[in-house]
Amino acid sequence: MSVRRKREKDHAVYFGTFTCYQWIPLIKITDAYDAVYKWMHVAYGLGYRFFGYAIMPNHVHFIIRVPEGGSINTVLANGKRFLAYEIVKRLKRLGREDVLECLRAGVRESDTGRGQKHRVFETSTDLIELFHARMIEKKLKYIHANPVSKAWRLADDAVEYPHSSFAFYSDGRNRDAPLDAYQEHGFLGGKGAPW
Repeated sequence: MSVRRKREKDHAVYFGTFTCYQWIPLIKITDAYDAVYKWMHVAYGLGYRFFGYAIMPNHVHFIIRVPEGGSINTVLANGKRFLAYEIVKRLKRLGREDVLECLRAGVRESDTGRGQKHRVFETSTDLIELFHARMIEKKLKYIHANPVSKAWRLADDAVEYPHSSFAFYSDGRNRDAPLDAYQEHGFLGGKGAPW
């Protein structure tokens, strides 16, 4: 499911993924991992809670809980906008005109009227609502396996990968991201939702 559909549901928990345009490793090229953490901290300050994440070279996986009165659409749109500006700024500083040209070519005609100059992310964010602990645990396993999968091989052991919540759940290390254990929010197992 994409974020283009408006979702307004207090306390909903979502597994989400947003992807760089054409899977270009923009996060790695610009070393924008810190910018993703900054977005997470801003969202956390607004009441959103992250239960897991993995920041990959060209996409971000996360599990997020929406606060009362919050909007998943708004927090994602604002986050992606902030990250897009930051990534473009860093590409300019790095002199990566080749990448910037590709991002300019990706702008749709309908977006140029709104002033968009670069397509940094794919147009939608994949979102799946998670209703109980087993669903959260399944998505956490997927997220944490991503960096060590055969396709990526970013680390030999998931606990070694610095841009994931795996260490938080395995030994309590809370690297740069604001994280809450999903169990602290009433997800204690079983199929029932905590509310």
